[in-house]
Amino acid sequence: MIPILDWRLFAGDSDPQRFVNDLGLACRDSGFFLLRNHGIDRDLVDQVFASADSFFELTEAEKRTLSIYSNPHNRGWAKLGSEKLDETGTLLDRKEAFNIGLDLPAHDPRVRAREPFRGVNLWPEIPGFRDVMLRYFDSAMTLGVTLHRAIAADLGLPEDFFRDKFDAPMATLRLLHYPPGTGTRDEIGAGNHTDYGSITILKTDDEPGLQVKTRDGAWLDVPNDPDALVINIGDCLMRWSNDIYVSTPHRVLPPKRRRRSIAFFLDPNPDALIEALPGTGAARYPSVTGAEYLRSRLSATYMPTHG
Repeated sequence: MIPILDWRLFAGDSDPQRFVNDLGLACRDSGFFLLRNHGIDRDLVDQVFASADSFFELTEAEKRTLSIYSNPHNRGWAKLGSEKLDETGTLLDRKEAFNIGLDLPAHDPRVRAREPFRGVNLWPEIPGFRDVMLRYFDSAMTLGVTLHRAIAADLGLPEDFFRDKFDAPMATLRLLHYPPGTGTRDEIGAGNHTDYGSITILKTDDEPGLQVKTRDGAWLDVPNDPDALVINIGDCLMRWSNDIYVSTPHRVLPPKRRRRSIAFFLDPNPDALIEALPGTGAARYPSVTGAEYLRSRLSATYMPTHG
């Protein structure tokens, strides 16, 4: 089962310990939960979907000018068939995507110094697109950073433990478009994978397809709740928690109709040290920076093709 949590218990301070307890159980068990009353305005979500539709309806030639391969900072358009999330399989993902990162001007010292994942965003010439995406980016980042207060409390750490690890994070807002499946067996929307970062905040449309792999190897459909966000633990937080939390494999089946989703991947600051958190026992993994870890994971995802 995918548990349902109520954000008002923590953010509204009505029963924060109950929320922390429920969060801890979800993070140790399925690694997934639905979050209701999350505070992100529904009208803003609708605007993001509409703006994303406008982008994906552009011609391939127009989208190619914003190719993710034109920069080293994980920003821009990833064309259909350019990714393979299932590193053990052979099927390419039947999806396209557009990535937006922390919005920095070209004159920012971090951009000029070419620090990892510190580049300028690529923007299509669509009226209102940038404004809508940045408003959603800020809302999702606020939610994600605040969720880490509850995560810290669950792990027996001070609530502000993660604050300086996420004050300029490698967060990515990813717009996803899955065209209708062709009906053949040899295709997948997004292959069997785990997410790379700390947590993922996902909003889907009403088209099904997202599945989570259970401990016994079965695939469980993630229920569609129009009032909720899907939250899941990523590999970075699993590593950070010394495997106390679980990053669970999931996939997206080819949809019968087009499918769209809004994913917000919250990775820590590039220089944040990912090592076993205090009180979690002997370290299972060597220390690594956030940037080193993310780079190692992305290099296995994108196919060696450009355009």
